[in-house]
Amino acid sequence: MPTHRLAVRNYLGGSALTPDDLTMVALMREDDDAVPHPMPTLTVRELPGTVAALKTLGVRSVKIFAGSRIRDARASQNASPTGLMARAIKAAKTAWPDIAVITETCVCSHNDSGECWLADERGVMDLKETTEVMATQAVMQAEAGADIVGPAAMLPGSVRAVREALDAAGHTDVAIMPHLIFESSLYEGYRSTMAAAPRSGARAFQISPRRPGQAVHAAQAMVDEGADMILTEPALHTVDTLVHLKDKIPVPVMPFSVSGEYLRLTDCRDDGRRDVGGLMEAYTVLKRAGADRVITYGALEIARALRAS
Repeated sequence: MPTHRLAVRNYLGGSALTPDDLTMVALMREDDDAVPHPMPTLTVRELPGTVAALKTLGVRSVKIFAGSRIRDARASQNASPTGLMARAIKAAKTAWPDIAVITETCVCSHNDSGECWLADERGVMDLKETTEVMATQAVMQAEAGADIVGPAAMLPGSVRAVREALDAAGHTDVAIMPHLIFESSLYEGYRSTMAAAPRSGARAFQISPRRPGQAVHAAQAMVDEGADMILTEPALHTVDTLVHLKDKIPVPVMPFSVSGEYLRLTDCRDDGRRDVGGLMEAYTVLKRAGADRVITYGALEIARALRAS
């Protein structure tokens, strides 16, 4: 093969990664939380500035994670209209009404066990109560201004419960993007930052990496229950599943590049920022494999790097 000039290689290079391919992850903390965290966090006061920067750089969506300061066995604060999640959604929408706000809908950051489910009097998962609580939480998020809610517990029937609750509350135009999660050690940065490590040591319905067929089956079930799109995680550990899902289900698939991927594929520079070149290479692979968007902690840094290139 001939060796072409750089201009020719760029001309023939195909579709490149762009800021519009990215969704920014925002892990929220309260203003008085000064504890150092493994992952970058934002306060409600800081969020509008980040949203303004995303707008300038061409990133049009943000996925918000937020827990409760007060946690108990019933996750009683999970749907508070004045809680951190509701305030963060409103702040993002006030800063830029057209930004797509996506949420995490789960009880793991609201109960005192860190589990994605609520227990009955015997200490066993109460599936009915958990799905009801998630549905109530999703309605709160929609009423605060969320465009897409994200059931993250992978509990059977939870997507259907959320869809029915949203429709009953008049939010028929709010979309649902449930999480399709593989077991992995790459979630520890997130769990530590959000104090959401499960007391049992494991999530009940996460998929074994050795059983990709189970992931396809689970995704199909989510679509049957009303999912408008599917989030897969960890992003780089589920590339094969992404390819299969693009052939199997009729909705967009959005890989989520989780905390461990962010920490391992970036390097701290002298100015305190992270070199995201490794992430950009990885996300080009995801786009090539058919990702409709990539959800990432590095969206802002990547968009800045793309503008500078």
